[in-house]
Amino acid sequence: MFPRAFALSWIAYFGFYLCRKNFSVLMPYLKSETGMTSQDLATALFAYSVFYALGQFAMGRAADRIGARWVAGIGMLVSAAMSSLMAWPAWLGLAGVLVALQGVNGAAQACGWPSVLKMTRDWFPVRNRGVVLGWWSTHLVAGGFVGTWLAASSAEAHWTRAAWLPAIVLVVIAGLFLTGARDKEAPPDALPNRGKLTVTRPLVAIAAMYFCVKVTRYSFLFWLPLYMTEYLHYEKPLAGYSSSVFELVGILGALGAGYVSERLGGARFAVGAVMMVGLAFLCATYPVVSSLGFIPNLTWIGLIGMFTFGPDTLMAAAALQDVVPPESTASAAGFVNGLGSIGQILSPFAVAWLSSHYGWASLFGMLSIVVFCGGIALSTQCLKIFELKQEAVS
Repeated sequence: MFPRAFALSWIAYFGFYLCRKNFSVLMPYLKSETGMTSQDLATALFAYSVFYALGQFAMGRAADRIGARWVAGIGMLVSAAMSSLMAWPAWLGLAGVLVALQGVNGAAQACGWPSVLKMTRDWFPVRNRGVVLGWWSTHLVAGGFVGTWLAASSAEAHWTRAAWLPAIVLVVIAGLFLTGARDKEAPPDALPNRGKLTVTRPLVAIAAMYFCVKVTRYSFLFWLPLYMTEYLHYEKPLAGYSSSVFELVGILGALGAGYVSERLGGARFAVGAVMMVGLAFLCATYPVVSSLGFIPNLTWIGLIGMFTFGPDTLMAAAALQDVVPPESTASAAGFVNGLGSIGQILSPFAVAWLSSHYGWASLFGMLSIVVFCGGIALSTQCLKIFELKQEAVS
């Protein structure tokens, strides 16, 4: 069952990105073709982010109690419907409808992560968990890249295709997932505890770190091209291609973190803490290094991506599964991702305010402090685990 579970859960979360990333491609067309304003689009993005964050808590519990297969499958179908309806002629240009569609889409997208992570807990081997989940996490980069490419290439024929063509692909993926995936039956003694989450200190540490890393990750994902055009004076196409290095090289961090943590006997918190401190250094020095030339800039972007995606995927997947029981995996994933997504919501406001009032260098200084705090949160659990091991030895 492991190969099938790996393939289906991988392609499922890959598929969610198709109707998530296409909105960024659609935004310029919605503005030019329908008369929507930048404020309308910002409100729609805000609605999506809020409902995505809140939905994590509810959908995580639902996946534990109802089953990951149905929660993820229904989430994909609803997300596909919301995406295709954005191009419906009857309400093109109605900002209120777009906000509602994106809000529902955010809640539907929230079905994805808790559900697929629960499936990996049920069917993936415990041995080499960090390595296996590192490879599995490649759907983050693949989904984002293909989602953007599919929407952009579809829009060349007519912009509305960027709304409904990814939706059709997602419906096909949902069909494959619903017919092929299986939920693992819980032992009788675990049935009363399904969806009941005990918030422990290790789980809080992971959630705090995830909040910090999501502030940083989404700041670089959405604002890096603007920094390179305004501060480094790159041409817009070059800035766009250069920023993709963040994700493409970043996946090496996810793989590396998994391998290193396994070689160190499952030391997820230690590896995560070290990478977060390293990320703090990279963020603090990025304004200086980026101004040294094209190659130093790309090198630092790649390193920042590696040190961002490494602790991101390691702590939200393997480490989380280490510290919670199987019957609460989806609820724990929803708790961590829900709190982390608050950082995703706040990052645009922080970036816009700091960069406009104090300059870009102050932004990267702020990110350095934020991720360093995330490293401190993880390091407290390293000390706790060390103390427990010392007590066991004595």
